Amino acid sequence: MDNRLVTAFLESRDGYSADRVIADIKLNQRFLVACREQGLSGDDEDLNRQLLNARKASGLQGLETGTRTCIQNQDEYVFASEIAIRFLERRDSVTLDQVICDPVRAAEFDAIAARIAPGYSSLEYRWAALRLRKKGSLKPEILAHVCKPESVIHASARELDLAVIPVRSGLYLFFDSQETLYVGETSNLRNRLSKHLEHSDNKGLARWIWSHGPDGLNVEIQVLPDGTTTKVRRAMERELIKSRRPVFNVSGV
Repeated sequence: MDNRLVTAFLESRDGYSADRVIADIKLNQRFLVACREQGLSGDDEDLNRQLLNARKASGLQGLETGTRTCIQNQDEYVFASEIAIRFLERRDSVTLDQVICDPVRAAEFDAIAARIAPGYSSLEYRWAALRLRKKGSLKPEILAHVCKPESVIHASARELDLAVIPVRSGLYLFFDSQETLYVGETSNLRNRLSKHLEHSDNKGLARWIWSHGPDGLNVEIQVLPDGTTTKVRRAMERELIKSRRPVFNVSGV
């Protein structure tokens, strides 16, 4: 491991761990400046990956003790972090590490999470995602890699323009700021979403929309390749139900 990377980390970390240095915008900027002062080459993502890989390879063993990151009351936005990272995983076939290490992707992650649960810092959203993974709550959704969506759309229900939703097969998820409400599959996304928003045949979702209206309701739409069979769609739907824990699918309402 390059000793210059270790020097840059020690100069910028303010006593925190490598994960915190990567996730914290201010500390990360200090780390990247220190890397270049040490003569290290590579773009920001590459330098962050080098630090992360050094931590994983125990190259920073004995150097990470110090100030502990302790962020309280994550319950209000941890779900938003989960939705944001899952969205980027599906759309771009990237991992959490790739998102956190790339300042551009990380900023998009922050923006998505903030649209779902506004009012929190980038560090809070990012640390919540790292915590989810540590708890084993971000296990891979394997079928999404076997049958990769051609596009993934994320929008609020109020702003959703059904006219631009393709008449294609796919998957869809309804959620608010705290939990996934309903997961479904269809051979015609435009028609199916229109029916749900007018009067869903799922009683739980219909009652939710009647009580709350479109405000606070979000939808993720996954457009699948032409020729995706009903069997494959339903298998992907089952995987999403298991992974995302939608309240109205699980309850059978």
